Order: sequence, then structure tokens, then C-alpha cells
Amino acid sequence: MVSIGVLDMIIETVKHALMITSFVFVMMLVIEYLNVQTRGNWQEPLRGSLWLQYVLCACLGATPGCLGAFTVVALYTHNIVGLGALVAAMVATCGDEGYVMFSMFPGKALLLTFILFGLGIASGFLTDLIFKPDFKIMKTFNKLEFHEEYECRCFLHGKIVDQLRNLTLQRGLLIVVLVFFISGLIFNQIGPSQWNWIKVTFFASALFALFIVSTVPEHFLEEHLWEHIGKNHVPRIFLWTFGALLLVHVFVEYLDLGAWIKSKHLTMLVIACLVGLIPESGPHMIFVTLFAQGTIPLSILLASSVVQDGHGMLPLFAESKRGFVFIKIINFVVGLLVGVFGYIAGF
Repeated sequence: MVSIGVLDMIIETVKHALMITSFVFVMMLVIEYLNVQTRGNWQEPLRGSLWLQYVLCACLGATPGCLGAFTVVALYTHNIVGLGALVAAMVATCGDEGYVMFSMFPGKALLLTFILFGLGIASGFLTDLIFKPDFKIMKTFNKLEFHEEYECRCFLHGKIVDQLRNLTLQRGLLIVVLVFFISGLIFNQIGPSQWNWIKVTFFASALFALFIVSTVPEHFLEEHLWEHIGKNHVPRIFLWTFGALLLVHVFVEYLDLGAWIKSKHLTMLVIACLVGLIPESGPHMIFVTLFAQGTIPLSILLASSVVQDGHGMLPLFAESKRGFVFIKIINFVVGLLVGVFGYIAGF
């Protein structure tokens, strides 16, 4: 018989996986919608400037939480930004701990954010310098398609009502899923319990997704949303995300990471980088708390923040295990080097 504790853990994991998958789905949907509406022209400024990619993706990564990281992963898996930009975002992000750090030590948290932003840009540039901008960590990328022979006009006043009256299975299913997601947000079953900016972002994005699903013509719905995103990507992202989160919860539940921490700073630095490899925000909280208490120096917190990326890498894990490991190795090397340099410099 399944214990209440295990059942609660599974339920919470399902909710978290649904939240992550839903946001990734919305971002993929919006990217697909913009691509068709602009016939791909919006991508050119990003593709034409690596430095614009570094700055934008590092900025998205440096924002507290995982939404920015999810967005960058969606851009990368659609081959809109390159490897360096992805690295920039993952080095710059520190997941949900960003909110905690700003509440516990706002001045130092702001300094840490600017350092991570700069390290993200530098790491992205060096990554493309070493591996070349056209180096790929995924065998295949999600394609953004638009058909030259078919002009997709995605908001036709005269047909929207008819489309809703004569719902196809695909449109009806997507509408139901989005309505359930929005309801889950409203009744605090999914996402943060408070109406902070994360929850508002989820809510606004979901409403926009509902608008898109309800108004686009059948061609866009079937070819771009259902076949491309709904059937191919969403189930895989959810299953891999759920599996990874469940394993992490079990790992953290039965292994007291805090007991690993020793008095020697170099030992803690290595431990912080190793713990950062876990695709979960929770374990990193140990080092945030220790820094707030004055037990560890900024260099260890910085190294931990560089290596860990909250849940930001889980969508990439669902798309490419090789890519996930590759980025994690880069993060680990950068974090360890930065931590050692900071330790030697005495901060």
C-alpha cells in the first residue's frame, strides 16, 4: 500500500511537471505562431548577431526563476539561437533561489546577479569560440515551418465563431487542456500559491495560448500546433520532466545533503558544484542558507549558482540527453574555475 508521504510526493511531482510542460508548450506555441505570422522574419536579428543572442539569453537566464531558461531552451531547440546563447542563459540562471536570495540579502543578491550575467555572456562567447557557432549538441532540431503556397491568416473574423461551433477533436482537446491549466492556476492547484509575477506570467501566457488555439484556422491548428507540438513534443517533455523530478525528490528525501558539508572551503566548493548538477532548485538552498549565515564565502555561492540552473534544463533533457550532459559539463567547469579563482582571491 502506498504511504501518504509517497503519494503526496507523486502528486506534487505531477503538478510541477504539468506546470513546466505547460509553460514550455505555451512558449513553443507562441514561437510557432510568431514564425508563421511573420513568415520567419522575426528570427533574422537573433540569427544574424551572436552578441545579441548572448545578451538577450543571459538576461533571460539572470531573471529569478526558470521561465527565462525555459524560453531560451525553446529558442535553442527550434535552432533560433546557438549553443553559446544557451550556455549564456544556463550560466546566468540560478533558478528559484534568486527570489530567496533577494529576500535574504538583496544587495549581495543584486551583485551576484550582475556577476552571473557577465559570466553568462563571457561563457557563451568562449563556448562559440572553442566549439564554433555551428557546433550542434542535438541531432535534430524542431522545425519552424510555414508553407509558401498557403498564406496563414490566423485571425479571420468571419470564421472564428463557426470554428468554435464545429470543434474538431484537436481544437477541443487543446482548449480543454488550457482551460484546466488556467483553472488550476486560479484555484492554486498548479504553480505558486501567491499571485506573484511568475503566476501572472503563467496566467497571461495561458490566456494568450487559449486565444491562439481558439482563433487560428484548421491548417495552422493541425499542422503546426497538433502534429508538431501537441503530439510530438508535449508528451515526451512531460514524461521526462516527471521522471527527472521524481528521481530528484527521492534522492533529496533519502540523502541528507547538508551532512556532506565540511568545514574546509575547498571541499564545500567541490560539493557545491556537484550538487549543482542536480536539475532541481531545492538542494542549492543549502548554500544560500549557509552564505546568509556567514558560514561560506561568496565564491562558493557563486560557483553553486553557475552550475545549477533550477528546472531550466529539464525541457532540454527531454529533447536531447546528450545536449543536457554537454551543457552541464560546461556549467560545472565554469563554476569550478570561478569558485577556485574566487577562493584564491579571497572572496
